Amino acid sequence: MGSLSLLLLMFCGILFAGMAVGFGKILSTKSWNPEKGEAYECGIQTQGTTWVQFNVGYYLFSLVFLVFDVEIVFLYPWAVVLKQVGWPAFVEIIFFTLFLFMGLLYAYKKKALTWV
Repeated sequence: MGSLSLLLLMFCGILFAGMAVGFGKILSTKSWNPEKGEAYECGIQTQGTTWVQFNVGYYLFSLVFLVFDVEIVFLYPWAVVLKQVGWPAFVEIIFFTLFLFMGLLYAYKKKALTWV
């Protein structure tokens, strides 16, 4: 029953998503306006070219934030079951945070945390 139910779940998910997109196409109004093709930035009209290169530092900063955000997600369930699993889990989480701290030091050394 395991693989059959998985296939049924995948089929129902694809069917549901396809029906949602199909109903959206059928029921939506179809009008084209030149303003729809313009870049939108907080209601302010763009001046010059709309293709602007962003500094890669913003991307690196967000990746470092994401790493530590995911770390917090993993720390919560660990803290809930710490008494049941005992010392081995404590040692593993120490190594986990140590590796993440080494990543933070690396990002600091590479100046990925400086906001430009």
